[in-house]
Amino acid sequence: MNNPEITGASPLTVIGAGPAGVLLALLLARRGHTVRIFERRADPRTSPEQPGRSINLALADRGRHALERADVLERVSAHMVSMRGRQLHDEDGQQRFLPYGQNEREVIYAIGRNRLTVELIEAASAQPRIALQFNQRCVGIDPAGQTVRLRDGLTGAERDEPYELLVAADGAASAVRQALAAQQRLKFTESPLDHDYKELLIAPVDGRYAMEPHALHLWPRGGYMLIALPNTDSSFTATLFLPRTGPVSFQSLPDGAAQRAFFAARFPDALPLLPDLTAQFASHPQGRLASLHCHPWQVGAAVLLGDAAHAIVPFHGQGLNSGFEDCVLLDELIAQHGAVPAALARFERLRRPDVEAIASISIQNYREMRDTVRAPAFARRQALAAELERQFPNRFIPRYSMVMFHTEIGYAEAQRRGALQERILDRLLAAGTDDAAQAGALLDEFGL
Repeated sequence: MNNPEITGASPLTVIGAGPAGVLLALLLARRGHTVRIFERRADPRTSPEQPGRSINLALADRGRHALERADVLERVSAHMVSMRGRQLHDEDGQQRFLPYGQNEREVIYAIGRNRLTVELIEAASAQPRIALQFNQRCVGIDPAGQTVRLRDGLTGAERDEPYELLVAADGAASAVRQALAAQQRLKFTESPLDHDYKELLIAPVDGRYAMEPHALHLWPRGGYMLIALPNTDSSFTATLFLPRTGPVSFQSLPDGAAQRAFFAARFPDALPLLPDLTAQFASHPQGRLASLHCHPWQVGAAVLLGDAAHAIVPFHGQGLNSGFEDCVLLDELIAQHGAVPAALARFERLRRPDVEAIASISIQNYREMRDTVRAPAFARRQALAAELERQFPNRFIPRYSMVMFHTEIGYAEAQRRGALQERILDRLLAAGTDDAAQAGALLDEFGL
């Protein structure tokens, strides 16, 4: 517990001390607000991390911009590893490197979820305007009376806490959202993917990275894939994405012999890096993946934010980044309108089109990562897109780059422009040309 007796005029209330909740508190505190954060889990600084329970995070420019706004980017940067592109691993052992962008600035950064959370909590603990309380589970909410009911995880005692404005940043399994849905104040649906995931740790070899550290390693195999992201301790966090059931699925790997045979056949260069593969398979949980759609996000003076409002599948690395971008926008709107429901209503109106767009883009990117990226036609298409970006740098920006490296372009606009650019690529590839005059004419035709 930190600053449990914080005082101030009507402190703002955040449910959830994950990265988004704590970042929002830091942004608001910098503007002079007092903020209370209630978290159902124990303090991660004093409780052990559970392996295999979260996909490694990728910080792109949107997320780094938000951290910079909160003046915590420098402390977090020490725990990030830069990734300049995808290192593709073919089944025959051949490897190819596909850079993310055209220049050295266009990189993304890997960071462990627990380390990021701890660094943000440490920063919040040093901020006298923020009160952190752990082991406090939300078990109900009264929007009319503007109170939230909390249960102490250590004593079992329950109490009602009043709020002036409440932000639910308590993740995809949000207790606040569940409580509001039970009162028929909102509706939500989950669109589960028929693929699950399992995390695997690739340990250092003789104290060094077992593979190139400055890349996202990708083993695309059509209907499934393996990825690996670097950690600062010279290990990699690998994640296997497989169908839940079927001939090639988690269901088809019931024991260690089947698991090792599968890796030997499909990921032969990864198997030697996982000598304890079967032990990890047994001890690490099999995670589910889903997109979440919720309407509305706002109920009176309470609002859902990040995964609580719009959880997405992780295949564009934008779940964290979009949640952080939520925080920046809500902070700006509260600064403009005050801590009032009008700020929450405008937040939902402005933000919803973008998060719906990135949910769709993320599903498309999964298909690209596991399948399309392997085809020679994909490499030709990428090369042509890069050439058009060089010829028309302000008019043609690949959609991936818009999402990852251009904070001034919203997700919905990236989706719109990306669709038009795909049509331009189709026309040029069909004509077998990258002629600048013809490309410029098509950009004019499509209004880009």
